[in-house]
Amino acid sequence: MNYTTYLFDFDYTLADSSRGIVTCFRNVLNRHGYTRPTDNDIKRTIGKTLEESFSILSGVTDTRQLAEFKKEYIKEADTHMTVNTVLFLETKSVLAALKDSGARIGIISTKFRYRIKELLDQHFPEDFLDIIIGGEDVQTPKPSPEGLLLAIRQLHATKAETLYIGDSTVDAETAQKAGVDFAGITHGMTTAEELKKYPHKKIMSSLEELLEREPLPAAAPPKNISVRRIALLLLLFAAFAALFYFLLLI
Repeated sequence: MNYTTYLFDFDYTLADSSRGIVTCFRNVLNRHGYTRPTDNDIKRTIGKTLEESFSILSGVTDTRQLAEFKKEYIKEADTHMTVNTVLFLETKSVLAALKDSGARIGIISTKFRYRIKELLDQHFPEDFLDIIIGGEDVQTPKPSPEGLLLAIRQLHATKAETLYIGDSTVDAETAQKAGVDFAGITHGMTTAEELKKYPHKKIMSSLEELLEREPLPAAAPPKNISVRRIALLLLLFAAFAALFYFLLLI
């Protein structure tokens, strides 16, 4: 795909942190007696803010209680998150290929920046990514376009040359609000059909599809030449031939 800047969501896009996320939510929810949510219920909230996720899973709407849940989650994540997060198989090779091509690459996530770096530093050289925008870097989380637009400004890029890649409808809506092209990836819990409801350049099952070249435009089919035009051309050819023969006889 022909872009100079590739910005990625993190969870379920570049990495699978679902095991760590489920563990952290489960520990907090169980501690407060909320045992009904299933693992899939928890996974379906990945990409939302912690407050939104806890409200969905527990039914709690009190902001102070949700803030307390968030504090407990962060403490759990310090122990369980990075050790239970793995990059998808193609992540390293795709990011390296994009980097080698001269493209700028970055991450826009609701996850804390330091948590993302904690994992990436195990796999990439320092400053391999051009930018990471985490939850602590914005006033309003996705689907607000704030983080995406901030990254574009800091990279001195343009919207037209930027592609945002994510796994959820939150990511698709973020790109739409930012006026940036979107490519969906079906690594997570969101289906291709759900992603296709939003403007998109493509929906992928693997990040490797980002490396595919755009097909060349098809050659225009030959124009139909009418029988009448062919007959006229033949008459002209015959006339020139007769004239040439006549000139030879003079």
